[in-house]
Amino acid sequence: MPFASRRLKRDFLDACAGLSRGRLRLITPEGARHDFGDAGPEAELKLHDWSVASAVAARGDIGLGEAYVAGLWDSSSVEDVATVALRNLDRLGTTATPRPLQRLRLGAVDRVLRANSRRGAARNIRAHYDVGNEFYQLWLDRGMSYSSGLYAPDDSDLERAQWRKYDRILDRIGTAEQVLEIGCGWGGFAERAAEQGRQVTGITISPSQKGYADARLDGRAEIRLQDYRDSSGKFDAVVSIEMVEAVGARYWPTYFATLRDRLVPGGRAVLQAITVPDAHFAGYRRRSDFIRHYTFPGGMLLSDATVAAQARRAGLSLRDSFAFGADYARTCRDWGRRLEKAAPRIRALGHGESFLRTWRYYLGICAASFATGRADVVQVELARA
Repeated sequence: MPFASRRLKRDFLDACAGLSRGRLRLITPEGARHDFGDAGPEAELKLHDWSVASAVAARGDIGLGEAYVAGLWDSSSVEDVATVALRNLDRLGTTATPRPLQRLRLGAVDRVLRANSRRGAARNIRAHYDVGNEFYQLWLDRGMSYSSGLYAPDDSDLERAQWRKYDRILDRIGTAEQVLEIGCGWGGFAERAAEQGRQVTGITISPSQKGYADARLDGRAEIRLQDYRDSSGKFDAVVSIEMVEAVGARYWPTYFATLRDRLVPGGRAVLQAITVPDAHFAGYRRRSDFIRHYTFPGGMLLSDATVAAQARRAGLSLRDSFAFGADYARTCRDWGRRLEKAAPRIRALGHGESFLRTWRYYLGICAASFATGRADVVQVELARA
């Protein structure tokens, strides 16, 4: 083995040896077993090729994800591996971070090449949502809700958790009759609101989602293929469920100003947003990660403080914030199980193994992020004076 390869292998093993919160069993390509760590969450990682070490050395956590998608390592649970890693980030140090030049390049891709201008936003959304409605129908609930559910303590049903999420939002907007939904997806919330007799206008920039929502609602709501920046009119309430993550930092002021401009005086907006803890936000914003690079190009999460600050600058007051991150971990696990069950049918649609591994990795690391508190999901209520 060349010296450089031996050094990368040693550095990788040294990083694993630094784990203290949780346990990792590493199985090398030669079949050797190494046990690292102490009490806590357990994970097993089986290397098929030592090139995983060079991928991690060059591109940090992004390289680890790329190596998984390429089939260079496996685990019975990606979530378990991610959980142990997230609990030990302070001990992994530079191992979890791309090299400086790679960080600059990845950051430039996120900020410049994938910026959410009108044209860029449409391209970025197509990359994720327009892989085909049939794909999402195979593993989402029947209501086609692609955001966190809200579970009851005694109810583990995914579909009811999704309706419960919608119902809480509807409760927060009170008796509002004219409702604008920014980022309406496949029409799940619009349908629930229409069932209550509300007049809903939903906007999306995904042609596939618009077609599905139009057929589903059959005239009970108006669905527009429209960028939020091109919306018009006044509404009693604005709802936006996990859309702000796709806006991008450059356009946050425009997004929150749009919420204000679409509301009548005294109107309410309810956002459901995935957030990063305030304490970690500065570091998160400076770097890229697997999800921003591959799953949601152009996206960026906000923190609670950032949401409040952006709302305040737009002239909106924060009335309520409800966090339920543990429910998102549960939602991701439910999706992961449904994805695995549907795998043969997903392959029959023409998607290859790397496509499935990308989604398996994405859902696993998301579940770990919410379960460990590295990410949260909140419903935020804003009011226009």
